[in-house]
Amino acid sequence: MAAFEVFMEIGSCIKVQNGSCPTSYLTHASYFHEQSYSIQNRTSAPSSYVTLPRKNCTCKATLKEANSKIESVEKLKVKPSEFSSEIELSSLTAISPLDGRYRNKVKDLSHYLSEYGLIYYRTLVEVKWLIKLSQIPQVSEVPSFSNESQKKLQELIDGFSNGDAMQVKNIEKITNHDVKAVEYFLKTKCQEDPQIAKVLEFFHFGCTSEDINNLAHGLMLKESLNSVILPVMDDLINAIYTMAKANAHVPMLSRTHGQPASPTTLGKEMVIFAERLSRERHDISKVEILGKFAGAVGNYNAHVVAYNDVNWPKIAEEFVNSLGLSFNPHVTQIESHDYMAKLFHSFIRFNNILLDFDKDIWGYISVGYFKQVTKAGEIGSSTMPHKVNPIDFENSEGNLGIANAVLDHLSMKLPISRWQRDLTDSTVLRNIGVGLGYSLLAYKSALVGIGKLQVNEAALNKDLDNSWEVLAEPIQTVMRRYGVEEPYEKLKELTRGRVVDKERITEFIKGLEIPVEAKTELLKLTPHNYVGVASQLVEEACFRANNK
Repeated sequence: MAAFEVFMEIGSCIKVQNGSCPTSYLTHASYFHEQSYSIQNRTSAPSSYVTLPRKNCTCKATLKEANSKIESVEKLKVKPSEFSSEIELSSLTAISPLDGRYRNKVKDLSHYLSEYGLIYYRTLVEVKWLIKLSQIPQVSEVPSFSNESQKKLQELIDGFSNGDAMQVKNIEKITNHDVKAVEYFLKTKCQEDPQIAKVLEFFHFGCTSEDINNLAHGLMLKESLNSVILPVMDDLINAIYTMAKANAHVPMLSRTHGQPASPTTLGKEMVIFAERLSRERHDISKVEILGKFAGAVGNYNAHVVAYNDVNWPKIAEEFVNSLGLSFNPHVTQIESHDYMAKLFHSFIRFNNILLDFDKDIWGYISVGYFKQVTKAGEIGSSTMPHKVNPIDFENSEGNLGIANAVLDHLSMKLPISRWQRDLTDSTVLRNIGVGLGYSLLAYKSALVGIGKLQVNEAALNKDLDNSWEVLAEPIQTVMRRYGVEEPYEKLKELTRGRVVDKERITEFIKGLEIPVEAKTELLKLTPHNYVGVASQLVEEACFRANNK
């Protein structure tokens, strides 16, 4: 064979014979899974043969027969070189769009919620624990560290790099245990410091893996919230408050059940969303992030055996608090994750409110209440040149759905563990960044969309001008005050299913048997000024927000 190409039909077995070489079988499954590495980048036949075994294969096809069969399924041919090399990870080859298409929008989370972040915070906890042990008088085997040794330990945290994380991963290939790999990494790093080298076995002293993991996850959440997510939430909320304040006095037809209803103002409808989101953001920031450090089943068993004169629960509380986390004294092998469920449910509520906002804005755009600022070169539709689609709000809506699906599973699964623990939480916890990443992506999309909005007062006014029937509510209410019989029924007869304009309303008011003063006030009403105290509600809400 001048060019070494293997043509395979799915499910087939092809016999390959190369001169005097032994016969072997090429199969679709074994080719992919067992031998792809052995034929990488080859353009000619090997000197002997390629073995791609298939168990219990009884195929007796000759090479000629195989070629004949292949000619009839040419469309299924596959070249080994197309599958034999590993595709390099990039924005184009990433499976998750968070690490691909949307990488630039969520990359700020990578430092905290990636595997790099998990390894970094595990390292931090292990180092801090060794330092804490050196400060316990009864643990005389770990004396106080010199300034130089303390500096060395702190550098392990402050100078932690991608290379360090890769070194941990390489160790894990041998240990097949990710937390133990961090311990071995630290021992390797500290061998040359004479003081630390004497106490290397006190890395991970008294710890179960979950003592390290739960604190690492707590720190990952705490830092990613404070540094990345909450600031973007604040930007989003402030943008909606700004919309509300700017449009506090702009009248707009309400649409209860999708039908014309009593007028409001655009600003008042926006401030409702700002207030709702603000409350949930406040709840998120107040969730207490808990940590445990109580050993294999939460009783400090090994600690007490080694040093029975130390108040280990007190030491553990001091240590957890020193990391900026709250202490959970009553645990099994794991921290129970109830706070995570509370936190993620709060995110779900925030996301649902934003989802409601996205849909409302989408609707207002569809009826022309908002225009969208266009950008040179951008295309709204591939076939309809006039369109400017509300893609940012649609993107936000879609990603909020994915975020909530993940966060809901985290909330429902994480508090549940068999007996003292099982491992089902371990793989699930690796998806915290997925739920929060899609949330962050949605927040940023909504922010971009808000920045493109322009109020179309002409469209707002047109709808109001065509909806004089909404004044039926105030008219019948004033009629009730002055004892007019069946006011609701009279207005129902006047308006329902009929075209109602200014002249018809004016004529009806003039014919009412109510005081002149009341009649005069009713005649001043229009759909544009019948908005109650909407603007006042906006101003009060914005004032409170600015003074929190």
